Amino acid sequence: MAKWQRHSLDFKRQAVARMKKSDNIKALAQELGIDRTLLYVWRWQLQGRQAANRADLSQSRQSAGEKKLREEKRRLKEALGEKAREADFFVGALRRIEEQRRKSTESGERTSTLKSRRGTSARKAN
Repeated sequence: MAKWQRHSLDFKRQAVARMKKSDNIKALAQELGIDRTLLYVWRWQLQGRQAANRADLSQSRQSAGEKKLREEKRRLKEALGEKAREADFFVGALRRIEEQRRKSTESGERTSTLKSRRGTSARKAN
């Protein structure tokens, strides 16, 4: 076989089309100067069933790029939603704390704890 080379998508599509019509895949592969198994790999890829570590030829480069952008957009929306939920949680927590502070100061009572009676009982006895 020939030295490794990159084949165009158009060449791969034509080879797979010829493969469908051919009775002798081995002879077709020899004619094209490629390994027979490569024809099967290309056929699977063009059908959208990609093998491990192989490209998906059913999508064009543009649609693959669009797919990546859509995935990134989805992840960013999820992250933004999570941050919005966190912000809402903290806003609510701060609101509750401020309400508790207002309630304790509105009554006019002292906010500190009661004094112990230990010192007052000794004074009353005198």
